[in-house]
Amino acid sequence: MESFIKAFVAYFVMVDPIGTSLIFNSLTKGRDDSYARRMASRAVSLSTVLVLLFGFWGVALLGVLGIEMESFRIAGGLLIFYAAFGMITRPDSSGDPGQMGVFEDISVYPLTIPLIAGPGCLTLTVLLFSNARDEGASLIPLILAILIIFVLTFFSFLFSRTFIRMVGRTMNSVFNRLLGVILASLAIQFIVDGIKGLWG
Repeated sequence: MESFIKAFVAYFVMVDPIGTSLIFNSLTKGRDDSYARRMASRAVSLSTVLVLLFGFWGVALLGVLGIEMESFRIAGGLLIFYAAFGMITRPDSSGDPGQMGVFEDISVYPLTIPLIAGPGCLTLTVLLFSNARDEGASLIPLILAILIIFVLTFFSFLFSRTFIRMVGRTMNSVFNRLLGVILASLAIQFIVDGIKGLWG
């Protein structure tokens, strides 16, 4: 139970289902509910599979490819910054109505990577799984924590529009810009941490 609680809290802070749901609402702004549900289910499913695969084989995979975790942090930080820049500079209007029917798959990027299963989440996964193996502990609590966090993330995505409606259009715009700035700051921090790791 102790290992489950530690993993649950760590993943909750890293994934941040509530904050990510607000970003999800911004990314799906102007789309219908079926599109939002489809993107939410795809993103959460892909993130769950990716995190579990990374937990079991992440270190070995990066080693085979010759990729250091610090390099992964820098790449993820650049992708996050790109998404954040769009959130900050995008106009409040939904855009050209003629373009609203065009399908745009955001489930892989930027939802799964780098927002939900980003460098921080994957790094945390590698550390927790490695520690559990070193201590001879069961991996079941870690897997349960991951599954519960992503279920919470999925439902927070589904109810993100309800939350935004309660807040209002003006506050929604403020939230979008503020979250964009915060997300950009997080991206810069990922990049800085990656550079420090490479030079350290």
